[in-house]
Amino acid sequence: MSKLILTHEVTGLGTPGDVVEVKNGYARNYLIPQGFAVAWTRGGEKQVESIKAARAARELATIEEVNDLKAKIEAKRVRLTVKAGAEGRLFGSVKTADIAAAVEAEGIGSIDKRKVQIPTPIKTVGDHEAIVNLREDVVATISLQVVAAKK
Repeated sequence: MSKLILTHEVTGLGTPGDVVEVKNGYARNYLIPQGFAVAWTRGGEKQVESIKAARAARELATIEEVNDLKAKIEAKRVRLTVKAGAEGRLFGSVKTADIAAAVEAEGIGSIDKRKVQIPTPIKTVGDHEAIVNLREDVVATISLQVVAAKK
């Protein structure tokens, strides 16, 4: 097992500044090469404190922005135009990147596609919902109106 300091948020593992223990292969082949983590050392404790202090400063400044973004997302229905067949079935399904792009195109704001969750796959036109984790404690629900693209 390798002990690492996370430098970026990793879903299911932790947030920046967390000290985690993961299997050697996961650390060596994914986390460290992608820049998501650095090896833990005694000198790294100072780095952990600086990462956590920077994160805390950013969080204080962004709490108000996140609440504004949540209010905008929940107040507006997002229209998503996709290719569909005659009976309203989609060619494929709606992806999280499609939802993030549609939210930005509506002028609501920018969200990270990795923070979007789709409870059930969206494979038909109509009204659907998706969830966005804006922060650890702030979750917004997106109302989607999926429509077929005109030919």
